[in-house]
Amino acid sequence: MNSIYDKASNEAIIARINQLTSETEGLWGKMNVDQMFKHCSAAIDVAFGEKEVKVSLMMKILGRVAKNKVLNNEFLHNSPTAKEFVFIETYDFEASKKEFIERFSRFSNEGKSAIKTMNHPFWGKMTYEDWDKLMWRHVDHHLRQFGV
Repeated sequence: MNSIYDKASNEAIIARINQLTSETEGLWGKMNVDQMFKHCSAAIDVAFGEKEVKVSLMMKILGRVAKNKVLNNEFLHNSPTAKEFVFIETYDFEASKKEFIERFSRFSNEGKSAIKTMNHPFWGKMTYEDWDKLMWRHVDHHLRQFGV
């Protein structure tokens, strides 16, 4: 099984990221590729304890109920996301790509110690394995969105 903590698996994701260009178009959704880089980096920052996300009580309950189903299946196309993960501007492609790769690399470079919060604002209590599944599936979902 692929793991964000495994060096070879992590490098395989980075190889897929490196296949993208500023001209790569999404197969679904509204984001362009540099917005996707920013979106994924922001989601990773939650795991690192570097980004706070405001979630209503109703959404917290929904997240906790749906957590296991979502973590054990592919993400659905065009799923809603928190406003903190929505990026609508145009961003420097190379800078946002570098930022994304640096963040994702931390999982294999630092291992589980990269994870600084065990309570996700939407999904609730997380294990290192939950973070592994969430981060892998999320990044894989968006790379597939752009055809890699």
